[in-house]
Amino acid sequence: MSLSIDQVRAKVASQKTRLPALYGNLDFDAVPKRFTPDASKAVVRDRAPLGVTVTQDDLDRVQAYTLLGDMVADAYAALIPKYGFRRLIDMLTTACEHGVEAVADAPPQLAAFIADMEAAPDWIDMDLVREGARLDLNAMAHLAPFAIRGAFVATFLNKYSALPMALTGTLTHDGAARRVNETAAFFATTVLPGALERHGAGFKAAAMVRLMHSMVRFNALRSGRWDASVYGVPIPQVDQMPAGLIPIYLLSFKILRQGRRRFTAEERAKVELARYRCFLLGLPRDLLADTPEGIVRAMTARDSTLRRGFDDETCGALIRATLAAYLPPDRSPANRLHDHVERRFAKVFFVRHFLNGDRAAAARMGVEVAPVDRLVFAAVALDVTARMAAFQMAGKVPGLRGLADAVLERRVHRLLARYGHAEYVTDAARYRPAHAAPAAV
Repeated sequence: MSLSIDQVRAKVASQKTRLPALYGNLDFDAVPKRFTPDASKAVVRDRAPLGVTVTQDDLDRVQAYTLLGDMVADAYAALIPKYGFRRLIDMLTTACEHGVEAVADAPPQLAAFIADMEAAPDWIDMDLVREGARLDLNAMAHLAPFAIRGAFVATFLNKYSALPMALTGTLTHDGAARRVNETAAFFATTVLPGALERHGAGFKAAAMVRLMHSMVRFNALRSGRWDASVYGVPIPQVDQMPAGLIPIYLLSFKILRQGRRRFTAEERAKVELARYRCFLLGLPRDLLADTPEGIVRAMTARDSTLRRGFDDETCGALIRATLAAYLPPDRSPANRLHDHVERRFAKVFFVRHFLNGDRAAAARMGVEVAPVDRLVFAAVALDVTARMAAFQMAGKVPGLRGLADAVLERRVHRLLARYGHAEYVTDAARYRPAHAAPAAV
């Protein structure tokens, strides 16, 4: 059962006493500037898309979750001064792979972190999660290698939600490439068979991403550069929702536009995979609806209260750095060709899906879409669509499904080798501006 709005607000307020080192100086009664009750000033102005009306309760929950971090992971990240971030990562890795009991003198915060992730809720159907992962192998093997950069760039369109990434050093080309590859590796890992089981690679990857987010919060709040009265809490729960649910949101919007109100069995499995992945990352049930209307309503509530704000110094620099980054592991002729094609596809994918095709708006951000980019996009899209359709058909033929899945699994494993080992770490030194000493917010 979802928490009442009073319970959510109490949970938000409890951060102040439970984690005073991080949140002791924050005023959780104040509404940060990033949240606006006026939809005309927000990223999305329509609060009733396709007849799905956002309620006042939806708005109240988004406002509350704008101020909620991740208490169990934040408590563990707050041990950085005692253990250092490398030791925290090593202990978490051991706990994920072998259990907390395998960690010598494991701090109670680590045990609480792992226990929180182990507690699979009764509102998640794990059989559907496994089926969703199997179904997503196809898109992960064929579409994701070309679309991941464009989708990643879309998270930088708003300065209020993009600032944490700027503080992590992602403004550099190397930093951007590392973050894109880490994101791609996380999603690819989670669709492999058994990856989301307790000792699976996807479970561990989710724990690492969750810890990285908490390290960003810890360092940002102590950097002297974070204004909580403007930005609220770094990487709040509502900002993790789009990253985990964008494909499902786009699917839900498409379904509603078609006049449908229910997912098919395959669609529902993919939704359940996304919900469980988000649960492992610490998101609350309130933000993880399981119907097309619920998903559209939750995302609209978030986007129609996030104040519009694009500044070139933060957002533009992040977008350009990410689009310019060289992602392949080496500069062999094959990889240089892939980079050339993928980069052009990513630009068009970003403009079409996240700027509504507005090339003028893209140009103002420094993203120029040339005719050759559109030709490359069309050619790649045609090829990807054909490949996915072939594997989808094979998956429905008795005797071919197992073979098709095995081929897709091998391709995803090759992609993971291409993305490299994901560190999921953040350098605390990057949060210390040259002329500003660390200070409480």
